[in-house]
Amino acid sequence: MNTIFWGMLALAYLVGSVPFGVLVARTQQVDLRQNGSGNIGATNVYRVMGKGYGVLVFALDFGKGLGVTVLAMHLFGEPWQHVLVGLTAILGHSFSVFVRFRGGKGVATGIGVIAALSPLTCLIVLSVAALMLKVTRIVSLTSMSGSVLVPVIMYLLDAPLAYVIMTAVIAVLLIIRHKDNIKRLLNGTEHQF
Repeated sequence: MNTIFWGMLALAYLVGSVPFGVLVARTQQVDLRQNGSGNIGATNVYRVMGKGYGVLVFALDFGKGLGVTVLAMHLFGEPWQHVLVGLTAILGHSFSVFVRFRGGKGVATGIGVIAALSPLTCLIVLSVAALMLKVTRIVSLTSMSGSVLVPVIMYLLDAPLAYVIMTAVIAVLLIIRHKDNIKRLLNGTEHQF
């Protein structure tokens, strides 16, 4: 791997690490880590601060994943480089250097990465997720199901093998980040949207 690629990975991590949920909440004197679920992602912003702020944070977190992945696709020719940069942005969001290596679950940033890698996959998965959310009203279940669907759709659309493998890795990461949600789902106490 060359110096430019290492630099791109560092940039992806730093961009991914920007805790937009914390920053947006701070403009309203709200500490997200002390409110709602305590998570700094868009869903908790929506719960604590309302729809407008939730949509704003989702868009900003989405943009982190989209931006660095699109840049990687322009700079590098290998599919594994594109998706590794996207994964690094998600890791930055989930383990942010700016908030003591804690962070969000990485869903919005992950959707941004998928939108860059395969817009059609993103559209299909978001359509299925929207329907599932309407039926179940459970964001965590929808997010995990959508993340598992991504590599399947990528494979069916004949995306590069690197995209299929790495989006499967991202799906596993997102599911692990939802371990508390899984416990609540099994106990029947998970929050509804």
